[in-house]
Amino acid sequence: MNMKMKKIVSMAIASVMLVSVLSACSSNDKEKNNGAAASDSSASAKVTDAGTFPIVNEKITLRVMTGANPSVENFDTNAFTKYFEEKTNIHVEWEIVPTSMVTEKLNLALASGELPDVIMSMDVTPEQQALYGQQGVLLPLNDYIEKYGINTKKMFSESPLIESTITSADGNIYALPAPNECYHCSMRQKLWIYEPWLKELNLEMPTTTDEFYEVLKAFKTKDPNKNGKADEIPFSGAPQVSQTSLLTTSVENFLMNSFTYAPYNRLYVNDEDKVTVPFVQSGWKDGLAFLHKLYAEGLMDPQALTRDPAQLVQLGENPDVAILGAASGPNMSVISQLYGASGRWKDFVAVPPLKGPGGVQLTQYDPYQVAPGKFVITREAANPEAAFRFADALYDREMTLRSTIGEPDVDWRWAKDGEIGIDGKPAIYKDMSKFGVTQNKNLSQSAITFRPNSLRLGAVADPENPLETILYNETKTKYEPYRADIKNILPPLNFTVDQSQELADVSKVIYDYTNEMMARFIIGDTNLDKDWDKYVSTLEGMNLGRYLEIYQEAYETRKSAIATK
Repeated sequence: MNMKMKKIVSMAIASVMLVSVLSACSSNDKEKNNGAAASDSSASAKVTDAGTFPIVNEKITLRVMTGANPSVENFDTNAFTKYFEEKTNIHVEWEIVPTSMVTEKLNLALASGELPDVIMSMDVTPEQQALYGQQGVLLPLNDYIEKYGINTKKMFSESPLIESTITSADGNIYALPAPNECYHCSMRQKLWIYEPWLKELNLEMPTTTDEFYEVLKAFKTKDPNKNGKADEIPFSGAPQVSQTSLLTTSVENFLMNSFTYAPYNRLYVNDEDKVTVPFVQSGWKDGLAFLHKLYAEGLMDPQALTRDPAQLVQLGENPDVAILGAASGPNMSVISQLYGASGRWKDFVAVPPLKGPGGVQLTQYDPYQVAPGKFVITREAANPEAAFRFADALYDREMTLRSTIGEPDVDWRWAKDGEIGIDGKPAIYKDMSKFGVTQNKNLSQSAITFRPNSLRLGAVADPENPLETILYNETKTKYEPYRADIKNILPPLNFTVDQSQELADVSKVIYDYTNEMMARFIIGDTNLDKDWDKYVSTLEGMNLGRYLEIYQEAYETRKSAIATK
């Protein structure tokens, strides 16, 4: 038994005491004999032609496990659940897992074999797909996609990056995704500056790191909030939580891209087609020197390396007068409450990528917004063809809008002639719902959906709710012109079980150390000129070379798989 399997089994054993609690969460807990009868019925039902309704000629039951959703009042009585059952002839027996137990329940179910027919929106990891796919616990979906995947293949065609992203190292697809392409999120490393201060001091929007430095000096010394106090904080942030954190409010997040390409996950492909990291490049050293300069001169908040994200918002929402000049993040919500009483969020505007002293001026780019691992069919499914067709139907555009928003002509409607979308093109639909409230009309992203950029940006632009329009325009005009070349973007990779185990052993050590040393270099606790070489050699001793080698192996495997299609 390999180490990965040992870990999962031990987690299952440790979790066994939760079984009675979790089973009580099922909304329709059936007796075993009833379940067997349902399975027999499901197995005998005939699947209709691809893309037609109903999906089966006689009603069957599909046992679906998913995580609880605070926006869904009741999965059983939900209007979309009832509509979809009537449309497909498939009754869903929901097993709802409390949010705090999702990971543990998933591990337990996979390791113990106590499985539903389908696991949906519980984020089955690539490692779990590889392990349990090899063992036959999760079914490969390739043949079902080929025979029945009308909407799945349309999705692959419209968003070509999806298929290769969800294909495991052995060539099989074990899990379907829920792509939710977000244009402005694909270039999420932005910098937001308080525009009223620029106007108050007659300053232009900075275009270089030197100009940004001069703007911060003016913020610090010229009392832009006009309260007669030296209380302005020119620049702040909050540390990145992890290598994969999408919050990206750390101080280096935006500024490092003026010195070297530095995506938030700190991995990219260089011009020689080799996987590498930014934090050993000479440009990273130059970026640290610039950040140290800001810190040493009091232009950076001394607590920016320790604040949590909630404290950063409090700083931006300081009562009475604004005290924060700039901070980085994907949108204004990281420094101001969206639609809050102060209304200050609208006064923070995006700073375009700054040109560094070496001419580097880049926007981080992430086109792989696939959301993998959202729908798996287990070996317990009596009618896997019907289970797959159930999934494929959810990718239909109208089904996507129904399952995420609600009833047509009540919660949303198709756009009228002349209505314009967020991207300035003819709109596709108008959303008339209230997002995030508890309701019983839709499944609020608990079902798999396909929401490409064309659909998201096709929503009617709403002047009463301008956030998405603002973010689209800021991204389009300021960031897209400097977007990194896709050849330098490391795609999501699928690792073998052994590769995953080896990465787990070294990645935390590497990233804990780089984060610690970044902070020490910035505050001057460690001398950048004297200790840089020691820092790099320490990383080499932490098996950074092997870490990158594993990524390169997986990257080459992905390229080969794409080339053979």
